[in-house]
Amino acid sequence: MLKVLHPITRLIIGGAQENTMLTADYHTHLPEFGGKYQVDVVSGPQTGPEGSIIEEVRRRGIKLTIMPEMRREISPLNDIKALFKLRQMMIDGQYDIVHTHSSKAGVLGRLAAKMAGVPLIVHTVHGWSYHDHMNPAKLKLYTTLEKIGHACGHASIVVSPKDIDKGLAQGIGRCEDYTVIRSGIELDRFGHPAVPAAQIRAELGIPADVPVVGSVTRLSPQKAPLDLVKAFAAIAAQNDKAWFVAVGDGPLRGEVEQALEQHGITHRTVLTGLRRDVPELLNIFDIFVLSSLWEGLPRVLPQAMATGLPIVCTQADGSAEAVKEGENGFLTARQEPEALAAGVLQLLADDGLRQRMGEKGRELVPPFGAKQMVRDIDALYGRFLDGSD
Repeated sequence: MLKVLHPITRLIIGGAQENTMLTADYHTHLPEFGGKYQVDVVSGPQTGPEGSIIEEVRRRGIKLTIMPEMRREISPLNDIKALFKLRQMMIDGQYDIVHTHSSKAGVLGRLAAKMAGVPLIVHTVHGWSYHDHMNPAKLKLYTTLEKIGHACGHASIVVSPKDIDKGLAQGIGRCEDYTVIRSGIELDRFGHPAVPAAQIRAELGIPADVPVVGSVTRLSPQKAPLDLVKAFAAIAAQNDKAWFVAVGDGPLRGEVEQALEQHGITHRTVLTGLRRDVPELLNIFDIFVLSSLWEGLPRVLPQAMATGLPIVCTQADGSAEAVKEGENGFLTARQEPEALAAGVLQLLADDGLRQRMGEKGRELVPPFGAKQMVRDIDALYGRFLDGSD
């Protein structure tokens, strides 16, 4: 049996965290792996306005250790303590594989694994820690830390080929160091809602006969929720029946509420806050919208595709890996809410186009399944452990 440890900075509701949880769960419990793996997770204690999946990880029967010193913010004292605690944990646990996730745990976890002599060290890039909107000094710091982490590992997984280009552009590793493995979702949970759409609409106060334009997103700068509000307002100006839904929460919620008020669309917009019944909520949408400035590969896009929704989203890194322009949706420039609105209005005006794009999304989604993801990760582990890489 191979012993695997997955360090991650924090277990909030998010793509990297759900990816980690599903990898640990499926490698432990799927019959096809036949008890091949014993998988543990170690995380920092922080959650935040995005919500927590700590209890869900435990409910899935995954052994979880919370390490208080593992913090998202740079803190020399805590970081050094976390580094040596991780190293000791890896030595004591005699792990065969350490597979890190997120930026802080990615650096500390790989360095600790190197110090502990772990045979295989893997990291998944769930979108880089740096981005185009960062000041030069911070960019230099973050890319230097990424280079240190990369030098300690054997392999890096990216969820989108574009992340390879972004890494190479900053001098992080070589092309052959990277393997593309899509961030998988539980496909069977989407498009098969446990609660009828009419019931969810009634609970949210949305009329049964209106089109719903919706998003599942963090209300944080990365996701540009104020651009989303502007797009909603532009749609509302030309379609007096459409309602709008944003599922999620975050530090910009107050600004979003204020912007909705300023645009006069509060009465036809629902901010659900944090919800774990995303499959049911997606099922009430007619069109899915995402306004992000940067992404790895947002898992919510395959979720929308599996639900049968046409998508209008910004060209944010990995988004184009899921959305094929003119096939299952429209891709627009970032920070152009009018373009998002134009795509939505085109779909609202053409029932046939909306249906065709939704069906195409279902056809394109199988490669984004969680079972395929864990099989690909298993194959990558095998290539290194049997000496073929």
